[in-house]
Amino acid sequence: MKKAARPDPAWLDSQYNNRALVPEHGVHFERWKTDSQRARTQLGGLLDVAYGHGEGEKLDVFPAQRKPDAPLAPVLVFIHGGYWRSLDKADHSFLAPAFVKQGACVVVPNYALCPAVTIPDITLQMVQALAWVYRHIAVHGGDRRRITVVGHSAGGHLAAMLLACQWPAVAADLPPDLVKNALSVSGVFDLEPLRHTPFVADSLRLTPAQVKKASPALLPAPPLREGRGALFSVAGGNESSEFLRQNQLIQQAWGSQVVPVAEALPGLNHFSVLEALVQPRHRLNQLAKQLLKV
Repeated sequence: MKKAARPDPAWLDSQYNNRALVPEHGVHFERWKTDSQRARTQLGGLLDVAYGHGEGEKLDVFPAQRKPDAPLAPVLVFIHGGYWRSLDKADHSFLAPAFVKQGACVVVPNYALCPAVTIPDITLQMVQALAWVYRHIAVHGGDRRRITVVGHSAGGHLAAMLLACQWPAVAADLPPDLVKNALSVSGVFDLEPLRHTPFVADSLRLTPAQVKKASPALLPAPPLREGRGALFSVAGGNESSEFLRQNQLIQQAWGSQVVPVAEALPGLNHFSVLEALVQPRHRLNQLAKQLLKV
């Protein structure tokens, strides 16, 4: 049988190199940085809390605005993107004010970056971060029974991986439904194309075994349980055909019951789609609120 032809590397670069696809990406990054500095000043919060002892294993906590006798707040854990090899939690504090105002406790973890670590290593760091959130977030006013994970780009991939995690196998005190639901913004769910994409291949150093282990679309769908299992997947309508394909792929792989939303949001690119998350009347913000139940 004739072996399927491998996609052209130049074509893969044209599909997955979002900074090249969006020449004004620097404007977005500068806006995120400025708005994040403002958010940390305004909200205070607890910065650089250790959830482990390894490189990058720290997180920021922004408690909800709630009265002392109010019920514990739903928890939004946001995982940043950057192709698992760049950016930082400090670039993404700008997401916190909108959700804190809407009654959520926001947690933004960091992780070590490729090539110093692998994508499976990063996934396990995020497992460790979520275990920390489950065990400690009540001290900061968050309800550990209402954890939603939101991620952008590489973070969207990690959000799906956390939904699929078999938590009791990680530790006996962790429930199967630790992550109630997840929202992936411009996520990548099959890592195989990135193994052959020149601009990231050298830093990601993906192997076939890692692709199989860490591609959500190649893993069994998370079982639907009461209050757990839903993944909403969105991408910007102006993103590349591959990102739009990846966005649909996870629904095809896991089914429309587990992934009831797989949408392309009109007029948005790979970076502006993240900014839509904090716009109160935007569809993306509404989806996040739906998962958080705020």
